[in-house]
Amino acid sequence: MQTRTHTCNELRLADAGKEVRLSGWMENVREVGGSLAFVVLRDFYGTTQLVVEDPTLLAQVTALNKESVISVTGVVRERASKNPKMDTGDIEVVPDSLEVLGKCRYNALPFQINRSKEADESIRLKYRYLDLRNPEVKNRIILRSQVVAALRSAMIGEGFLEITTPILTASSPEGARDYLVPARKHPGKFYALPQAPQQFKQLLMASGFDRYFQIAPCFRDEDARGDRSPGEFYQLDMEMAFASQDDVFSVLEKVLPPVFAKYGTYHTASSAPFRRIPYLEAMELYGSDKPDLRIDLTVQDATALLGGCGFGPFEGQRVKAVKVTDFTGTRKQIDKLCADVEVVAGNKVYWFRVDEQGEIVGGIAKFLQDRKDRVIAELDLPKNTLVCLSAGKLSAAQKTAGVLVKQLGALCPDHMDREKYEFCWIVDFPMYEIGEESGELEFCHNPFSMPNGGLEILRKAKNGEVDPLSVTAFQYDLVCNGVELSSGAVRNHDPEIMVEAFSLVRLGEEDVKAKFPAMYNAFCYGAPPHAGIAPGVDRMVMLLAGEDSIREVIPFPMNKNAQDLMMDAPGPVEPRQLEELHIALVEDPSRE
Repeated sequence: MQTRTHTCNELRLADAGKEVRLSGWMENVREVGGSLAFVVLRDFYGTTQLVVEDPTLLAQVTALNKESVISVTGVVRERASKNPKMDTGDIEVVPDSLEVLGKCRYNALPFQINRSKEADESIRLKYRYLDLRNPEVKNRIILRSQVVAALRSAMIGEGFLEITTPILTASSPEGARDYLVPARKHPGKFYALPQAPQQFKQLLMASGFDRYFQIAPCFRDEDARGDRSPGEFYQLDMEMAFASQDDVFSVLEKVLPPVFAKYGTYHTASSAPFRRIPYLEAMELYGSDKPDLRIDLTVQDATALLGGCGFGPFEGQRVKAVKVTDFTGTRKQIDKLCADVEVVAGNKVYWFRVDEQGEIVGGIAKFLQDRKDRVIAELDLPKNTLVCLSAGKLSAAQKTAGVLVKQLGALCPDHMDREKYEFCWIVDFPMYEIGEESGELEFCHNPFSMPNGGLEILRKAKNGEVDPLSVTAFQYDLVCNGVELSSGAVRNHDPEIMVEAFSLVRLGEEDVKAKFPAMYNAFCYGAPPHAGIAPGVDRMVMLLAGEDSIREVIPFPMNKNAQDLMMDAPGPVEPRQLEELHIALVEDPSRE
């Protein structure tokens, strides 16, 4: 016998009179006067109302707990009281037989299925299989599947070949901590789960493949954020041979906008070409290398104008200003804004206003009266304008101003067009930076990137003819609505340039050979110029769904502490398993 003839979202008024078989979960049971019961039956596709009138079936139904799985056979009839909120709201099914397929053995559920998003996150993650029964939660996973299918189809349409790369590989210094896997047959040695398929996709280019992609799993032992899941994540990984930065941009500018326009909460997405903003310009203009271009606010440098005004925190510091015209907020809102920005940026915020009479008032206004006209003229401040200020070393002042821009955009709807997806490219990233911990020159982003200027600029930096911090690379980020979707680069495919690039961070040719033997040797056999990028699938779906947390679009996410509460992972293992792997556990005295 068929388990079902129809789904719970399929029957309509035209089906009245048909005998059907439905299967699903008992979402709700409402008994009326002891003579009948209304049952809402739910499956993957939707819900249908059952009206149980047979006394024997009524006793059977009322004895079951909600969320039991049943199968019923019955006749479809028109509902006397229709429900326009249900797709099947014009009909109901009157069962004449019922079979229990999966009994729910608990009287109480950890949360109401249709209101699971209101429950504590730890409870939702522990009972994720129940959380996923919530149609709202389930639809996020359906969306994810649709988006992945659309991305895969678009990439194949652009001539890319889907190739899977290894999960067990060698540890590689790519910026985050590796997840290590002990090798049983090689005591004392370890595999690593790939932080990204970076080296493998470049080796594919050296192998003669022209266009590669995959929906790639990546593993990084790093802390969670709202837009980053700990442990594992997925990205649309791609690489192109004989390609420039423009070639990579062209592909994604074709692939992404239709997907965002079709599946997004907002149905408008940037069309090609996306705006390109050099990194230094982004930091000066938006205070961030992840600008949200839906916000029309920008940052102005006010160091020369306000540095000598007599206000202590500005003395000897860089001062940045963000102005908001037609500001109608209250003092209470300004104070909350300043407090919120300080929490995020770790730096204080200052302010003043230009009132309806054109006077500078509030905040630090008393320090500006002697230069009022100059301040208004140079910052171009009309009446009813709020000016928020940050001060400190350049990076701190910029970062704080960037947080201000985003917080003010959220506070002032006239300055933010929320209903769209606004893409941009951040280009010309610095090749090197001074490490916060080491205090020495380090790679700023991807060490395999091609420097602007090639071998010549590296040699000049090595010889002291140019500042290494001024060297930029063909590195680029794709940003959407203030969220970094991806980093990419034109790759350094020349072993001589690679060795020179690493020499500036105190690694010689032998170090390069030892750390990246396959890539170095492959390039020595002749490699084509190549470039690539890898937009994060999880972040894309999060944006499309309009969610603030990436965990809402992952079927079985970990919590913020990288724990799977449902599977109780990570967990202990048997001593014999450790013995097989030649591993001994050592007590940590700091935890006593």
